[in-house]
Amino acid sequence: MYERLSDDESRTLLGSARIARLGCIADGEPYITPINYYLENDCIYSHSLPGLKIEALRDNPRACVQADEIETDVQWRSVLAFGVYEEILNPNERKEVINRLLVQFPMLTPVESALAADGGPPPVIVFRIRIERLTGVAER
Repeated sequence: MYERLSDDESRTLLGSARIARLGCIADGEPYITPINYYLENDCIYSHSLPGLKIEALRDNPRACVQADEIETDVQWRSVLAFGVYEEILNPNERKEVINRLLVQFPMLTPVESALAADGGPPPVIVFRIRIERLTGVAER
């Protein structure tokens, strides 16, 4: 039976998922990519190397994040968080977000360990999606 999730159920699902898909508009086209993240208050925190996703979000900061929990074809829950992309530039806040991601995802290879062509580390983009609206649905 298809049903809407309450705001609390949607937040709980978004807070418990380990991987989500971030959606944005890149060159006028929808673009979706998986991210590791954590939820705190009304923000989704993540990090990335520079690339299409970051360029797209800088051009148009409107974004959505989708997370789900699938048990069977007819037993699943899904949530969409709509919001605005913001880069985190404060060094202390950047460090805090990176550390929290690495604690939450200890097997995650940190993007900051990758080497650029010149042998130095590439710039790491630390960001949040400030949630403005949530919507969740389930088939139970």
